[in-house]
Amino acid sequence: MNYQQTLEYLYAMLPMYQRIGQAAFKVDLTNTLRLCEALGNPQKNFPAVHIAGTNGKGSSSHAIASILQAAGYKTGLYTSPHLKEFTERIRINGQEISQEVITTWVAENKALIEDVKPSFFELTVALAFDFFSKEQVDIAVIEVGMGGRLDSTNVITPEVSLITNIGYDHMAVLGSTLPEIAGEKAGIIKKGIPVVVSERQAEIASVFEQKANLLEAPLIFASDLYAVAQQDDGSIQLNKNGKHWMGDIHPEIKAFYFLKNIPGIIAGIEVLSQRGFRKVTKESIREGLEKVVTSTGLKGRWQKLGENPAVICDVSHNPAGITELLIQLSKTKYQKLYILIGTVNDKDVNTVLSLLPKEAFYYFCEAKIPRALPASALEKLAGKHELKGVVVQDVNQALLEARNAAAPEDLILITGSTFVVAELNDL
Repeated sequence: MNYQQTLEYLYAMLPMYQRIGQAAFKVDLTNTLRLCEALGNPQKNFPAVHIAGTNGKGSSSHAIASILQAAGYKTGLYTSPHLKEFTERIRINGQEISQEVITTWVAENKALIEDVKPSFFELTVALAFDFFSKEQVDIAVIEVGMGGRLDSTNVITPEVSLITNIGYDHMAVLGSTLPEIAGEKAGIIKKGIPVVVSERQAEIASVFEQKANLLEAPLIFASDLYAVAQQDDGSIQLNKNGKHWMGDIHPEIKAFYFLKNIPGIIAGIEVLSQRGFRKVTKESIREGLEKVVTSTGLKGRWQKLGENPAVICDVSHNPAGITELLIQLSKTKYQKLYILIGTVNDKDVNTVLSLLPKEAFYYFCEAKIPRALPASALEKLAGKHELKGVVVQDVNQALLEARNAAAPEDLILITGSTFVVAELNDL
């Protein structure tokens, strides 16, 4: 099989959450453990950072990888979902795994795959671990796919666990309250292994404290130690314990919400330094934060795609993420606002729609995946929230129409779903 045939084989044979949703989610780690055992337990052959959370885990993963790369470490990075190409999920020092490696690996392990019948995600995790092991990475940064306790990545014992902001998402699987969701995320905490929680959230702090105490895992609430201040010129200052720690940093990620992730990123790096990764200096941290996009290929975080009119895309898709996005929007200058939005059918769509500005003109779009909420249904829901616009299923056609309608001083924002953003030709 060539690469395209290999992907078609995997998509056809294995359930994929990205496409079909909850039906692809497995309720235990059995398949992942079977795959790893058959491959010689590659996850035990490299140190790792394990990152969970509702919002911020992707950008935190990329930022930590960027910092470690800047420090000279050969760094593996596993993230999901991909935007344009499957190979984005698995990188070493920013370079995507090759199509040839994937094709060869699947061919060599076809009998194992057909015996275990794993989900698409379970198989991808095993492939990543095997690849990182064979390439002898110095360290790997592993992003949880969903939840934590039962996530396929949760077969590793990391050097440090990091849990970012907790919000309402994937509630059909993870629970309907923040403490329930936090409990699933806390499932990545391991006995005796330090855990960093990016942000102290009063409603759920005790969930992490109880789990960390139970497992004798040192616990750090990063927001208790670090504060981030944005300057008028767009640079940031970092304070530690109320005192200036580092300044004049110009992060490559321009999304305001990224600033909330930085305390957890820095605290995680400091734990690594205490555990032997001592080459990570302040200059490595600065360089890593300033080159996240360049070093790792991260996309879709307040990413500018054009000017006159300004075109911004952002993968925010749940109430907490959209709320942060709207804060940045409120501080952005424009005359008229056009919003291209699409979502999937298992999200809290009504809450998201209730947050969106009524003065904007909307293009209701639909990603080309089975999970997508039909654009016509989205328009009907939006009407109940007094949001006005038109249905244009294809996001690229919608962008073309919005550009034709907009004046140079206007703003076009594409958001609501990772999968809608992923289909942008300009990305």
